[in-house]
Amino acid sequence: MQLTVLGCWGPYPRAGGACSGYLIRDGGRSILLEAGSGCLSKLMNYIDYNLLDAVIVTHLHHDHYLDLFPLRHAVEGARRAGRRHASLKLYIPSLPANEFSLLDSYKNAFEIVAIESLPVEIIKGGHNSRRMDIGGLPVCFVATKHSLPGYSVSFGDKDRMVFSGDTARTDGLTALAEGAGLFLCEASGLDRDAGYLQDIHMTARQAGEVAEAACAKQLLITHFWPEYDLDELSAQAKSGWGRQVTPVREGETYST
Repeated sequence: MQLTVLGCWGPYPRAGGACSGYLIRDGGRSILLEAGSGCLSKLMNYIDYNLLDAVIVTHLHHDHYLDLFPLRHAVEGARRAGRRHASLKLYIPSLPANEFSLLDSYKNAFEIVAIESLPVEIIKGGHNSRRMDIGGLPVCFVATKHSLPGYSVSFGDKDRMVFSGDTARTDGLTALAEGAGLFLCEASGLDRDAGYLQDIHMTARQAGEVAEAACAKQLLITHFWPEYDLDELSAQAKSGWGRQVTPVREGETYST
């Protein structure tokens, strides 16, 4: 499974960068995970958006979904021109209701599936998850702890890729990430930000601690405050994990 980083900044990008966005490719399947500002133009360096099998947005904060609006126009235009026949599958939380309803109104572009409507599955530790598959690829969602309803998500069974989404540390995330081949985790701040981020985000050190508790095989950190030094964030994440940590770079591809 391959992960290409389209954008890694939040809540706004560095010059020339993009907010959260990742292209996941596995066995001929292509999934856009998150669609923050600037991601669509980055995506088109790697794949025709008409070849996407699905889009997943973990929560409806602007730095994670705003490029759904230009993508909507691109898909509608492709359908009018006969380059695309079906709408694009879009998996999103059902709340906030206003944002969900607006996206759901673009029926010529998107076939919306509320993550909450997916079947329930109990994962290790007794945690509730939502389960589906995309072209035979298992996808599992666990609720986050954030200022909006949202989800952490895993892809695959063996050598899984797990994405934290935006969340404070939770037992459900640790269970979801257990043994992950690649754990992509937000590192939204430094140690000094712990009070400000409490109950909504993780610091870099906390990202490392979750990876350690989950026995993840590889830790990538992301969702960076644009003003911060990535070396400092990486050092604090390493202190939490005890091993080398990779801060993702836009345009780089990583594999499980």
